[in-house]
Amino acid sequence: MIVIHSLSGGGAERVAADLSAYWVQRGFNVTLVTQADASTDAYPLHPAVTRHALGTAAPSAGRLSAALANLRRVWSLRRLIKRERPTVVLGMMTTASVLAIAAARGQPCRVIATEHTHPPSQELPAIWERLRRWAYPQASAVVALTSGTASWLEKHVPGSRLTVIPNAVRWPLESAEPVIDPPRRNGRYRVLAVGRLHPHKGFDILIRAFHEISAHFPEWDLIILGEGDCRAELQDQIDAAGLGERISMPGRVGNVADWYMQSDLYVLSSRVEGLSNTLLEAMASGLAPVAFDCETGPREIVRNGIDGVLVSPAGDSEALAAHLSDMMAHPEQREAYARRAVDVRDRFSTPRIMALWGYLFEVH
Repeated sequence: MIVIHSLSGGGAERVAADLSAYWVQRGFNVTLVTQADASTDAYPLHPAVTRHALGTAAPSAGRLSAALANLRRVWSLRRLIKRERPTVVLGMMTTASVLAIAAARGQPCRVIATEHTHPPSQELPAIWERLRRWAYPQASAVVALTSGTASWLEKHVPGSRLTVIPNAVRWPLESAEPVIDPPRRNGRYRVLAVGRLHPHKGFDILIRAFHEISAHFPEWDLIILGEGDCRAELQDQIDAAGLGERISMPGRVGNVADWYMQSDLYVLSSRVEGLSNTLLEAMASGLAPVAFDCETGPREIVRNGIDGVLVSPAGDSEALAAHLSDMMAHPEQREAYARRAVDVRDRFSTPRIMALWGYLFEVH
C-alpha cells in the first residue's frame, strides 16, 4: 500500500506512480491511497493498481480544525489498512509517512517512511516536525533520496532506521499532454532549465547569470520550462534585463524529451534540491549539465569534471555565469561530458534501484 497526498504533479508523485506500476507488473497486489481524488492527477496509474481516494484533502482553517482533519485522515486510513491487510505500507513524503505510521499502529504490516526533499528546505509547520521525531523511530525503515538527507535525519530524528535509495531515471522518456514543440533552432544554441517556478529553483539567479554573459554569446538562448507562482516576477526580471528575445518560459510541457534533444546544455540553478529528476533526465538524454553544488542532490548525480560541472558556492550568480560561459565557449568539452552523462541510464537504472527496494522489503 502506497500512501500519498495526491498525484497532482511533482517528483514524489511521479515516483509513486512508477513504483506502483513496477510492482503490480511483477505480480504484487498494489493499492495506492490518496487524500485527493483522481481529478487532480497529473500521472496515470497502471490499470491493475487499486486506487482509493479518502476524500480528506480539504484545507483546514485554524489549528483545531487541522487537528480534527488529521484525526479523520488517520482514522480513514486505519480502516482501509484493517480491510486491505497490506504487508507493507509505504508513506510518500513527510506528512503521508507520519499519517501512515499513526494509522498502522498495532497492525501486523511494516511501515516505511520516505523523505523526498531535503528537510531543511521544507516549509514544514513545527507540529509536523515534532510528529516526525515521534513517528520515524517507529517505522521499519526511513528512506532518504540522498546521503546528505540521511545524515540530516540521523542527527535531527534520532532512532530512525535509515537507508538511501535514489530515484530511478525514466528512460526513454514518454510524452504526455500538453505537447508543445520546441521552436526551430535556426542555427542558434540553447541552454535549458526545467522546474517549478519557485524560489528554491533559483531561476532568478540563472537569469542574472545569463544576463552577465549574454552579450558575449549572442548566438545562445535560455529556455526555462515549468510553471509556478514566480512567473510574473521572473518575467519582469527578463524584461528589465532587455532579454525578452533571448529568454523564454513556455510553461509546463509533457514532451520534455523533445526539448532535451533540441538543447545544447542543461543548467540546474537550484538553491536546494532533493535528488533532481530533471537533472537525471537531461543527462540520460545526452546533455552536459552545469549544476549548483547545493547541500544535497547534484553531487550524488554529477561526476564533477567527468560528465558535468558542479558550481560553488551554490547561489552565486557570478560563479554560475563563469561556468556556463566556459561550457558555452568549448563545444568539445561539452560533447565529451555529454557522452559520459548518459551513464546515468545505468547508474540510476530501474532494475538497479528496484533491487534496492527489494532488498529493503526482504530485510525489514
